[in-house]
Amino acid sequence: MKNFLNKIFSRSKNLHSFKNNIKKLSSTTPVKKIFEAINSHSSESEIRYVGGCLRKILNNEKVDDIDLATNLNPLEVSEILKKNNIKFYESGIDHGTITAIIDDHKYEITSLREDILTDGRHAKVKFSKDWKKDAARRDFTINCIYADLDGNLFDPYNGKKDIEIGQVNFIGNAEKRIKEDYLRILRYLRFFLNYSKQPHKEEIIKVIKINISGISIISKERLFDELKKLLKSNQLEKLSKDKFSMDLILLIFPELKNIKNTINAIKVKKGLFDNLDFIFILFLMIIDETDNLEYFLYKYNISKKDQKRAYAISNFYYEKNGSKTLNEVNLNKVLYYGGKQAVLDILNFKIIKTKKLDKKLFGLLELYKNKITPSLPVRADLLMTRYKIPEGRQLGSMLKLIEEEWIRNNFEISDKQIDSIIKG
Repeated sequence: MKNFLNKIFSRSKNLHSFKNNIKKLSSTTPVKKIFEAINSHSSESEIRYVGGCLRKILNNEKVDDIDLATNLNPLEVSEILKKNNIKFYESGIDHGTITAIIDDHKYEITSLREDILTDGRHAKVKFSKDWKKDAARRDFTINCIYADLDGNLFDPYNGKKDIEIGQVNFIGNAEKRIKEDYLRILRYLRFFLNYSKQPHKEEIIKVIKINISGISIISKERLFDELKKLLKSNQLEKLSKDKFSMDLILLIFPELKNIKNTINAIKVKKGLFDNLDFIFILFLMIIDETDNLEYFLYKYNISKKDQKRAYAISNFYYEKNGSKTLNEVNLNKVLYYGGKQAVLDILNFKIIKTKKLDKKLFGLLELYKNKITPSLPVRADLLMTRYKIPEGRQLGSMLKLIEEEWIRNNFEISDKQIDSIIKG
């Protein structure tokens, strides 16, 4: 009897804490303006928190985004936002999602939906007013929790309980859920690593193995986005201890050849990873002496900006003509040609890959965090005035020769050297 009462008291206490956190979220962000606009639209209209933000509050995580669900259709939502002078854009209107913007905060507002047709990649939906039908089409119990502005829960599939016991459960039949959208295999892996305190259920392992080939029909953009969420999680160490999860991730992303070594480095050098972004951690896993990097960049259509970062590291360490010596002369050249980010990536790559902590590398890292990119001190107008060189090809050639000499001399050049170059 005592244990039973303790459980009841604990649940009551947890719910009280949850309500307080919801009220805090409602009062410390502009989201209240959206609630008021939609709830006051009519006696029938309603909006609730949904999914990730509630899951994170229940798991004592930091809430970094807020998703909302409403029983109004997207056109009604748009009209209400306009009427209340709330900025928005149609981020996924075909699937019922409008993104509202208040004071640089973004809120995804999605209309309640029912699935009409699924093909393993996307669902054809119709809008609904039924909260339970909207919950029934979602993937996991921990993702179909709703709450109003005061923290009153609507939890038709006991997602709160599953978070508390650390169990990732599909809603209804797992195989049916996966066949509706094969990306749910990866989503299961991510939520398992983040929330599970239990081993994989044998029936889930079996269903995933049977349906793993379905991943091939998922767009590369959706796969990469899910990988990004997975690598940003704080549970990579757990991945290394779970054979099924590791086998699964390498089956889907075989290019992550160095994932195990990277995770081991995270264990040893935890503090070093605090300020490293997702794309750099990804580079640690895929850059080696083979063409693995090129294949991954092409396959997943990585942005030009991130490609540039990847090649700066790869060319420095693995190109035949690359300079593997980490000294100021070589790094100054990288700084001039590639920018500060390239230098920091090259140094961090070496620091993570090196087994021992090298104080010299940390010294260079601090130096280049604040170092200004060199700028050629000789301008065209100086050559035109001092040496009477006319504007044109000759002027460009002279500037190029001076720049090359300046770089060879570790970004220093004297008037005497300039005279010598000009006079040949």
